[in-house]
Amino acid sequence: MEYIYSAMLLHATGQKISEDAVKKVLDAAGAKADDSRVKALVAALDGVDIEEAISKTAIMSAAAPVAAAAPAEEKKEKKPKEDAGKKEEEAAAGLGALFG
Repeated sequence: MEYIYSAMLLHATGQKISEDAVKKVLDAAGAKADDSRVKALVAALDGVDIEEAISKTAIMSAAAPVAAAAPAEEKKEKKPKEDAGKKEEEAAAGLGALFG
């Protein structure tokens, strides 16, 4: 995670995301930089519009709680229907006892 954070910090400060820059940020933070992970990060971010990726991620993460809340609402709607069915069965059983 610290590798991603270093790239985001470099991007936020307007600096180029390069292997040397990522290593310097990690060293300054007290983390030991793994050369292969740094190379992989820089290669993965080559040609990526970071601002666009951040905005898409923000939109998707904002939509996730809404999508998670929808099934809970459906469950609430089903419960009253089941309760109504139980009440009808109880009423019918009570009427049967009258004619019993």
